[in-house]
Amino acid sequence: MSDTPQARAVANYRSRLAGRGMARFEVLARETDREIIRELARRLAEDTPEARKLRTAIFRRMVAPMSNKGSILAALRRSPLAGADLSLHRSRSEGRETEL
Repeated sequence: MSDTPQARAVANYRSRLAGRGMARFEVLARETDREIIRELARRLAEDTPEARKLRTAIFRRMVAPMSNKGSILAALRRSPLAGADLSLHRSRSEGRETEL
């Protein structure tokens, strides 16, 4: 079964993109964020110092905190209640009796 001209054109286009280190993908977002996301994608696609700074800033802000092991503990240590003398002991009662 032969490919249609349109399918070959899409395959060639994606092959050229891959050769440049680019990929085409779909993103789900709010309609109001469409232009922001498009502009961000355009700037990240450039090979400029500004794009590298932007990529690094986004990575540090969004990706790195999620991938750091122990980040929950670090967040708790930064908490305003860190060092506060809190009693975190629960009473161990048997509970109440119920009729079934």
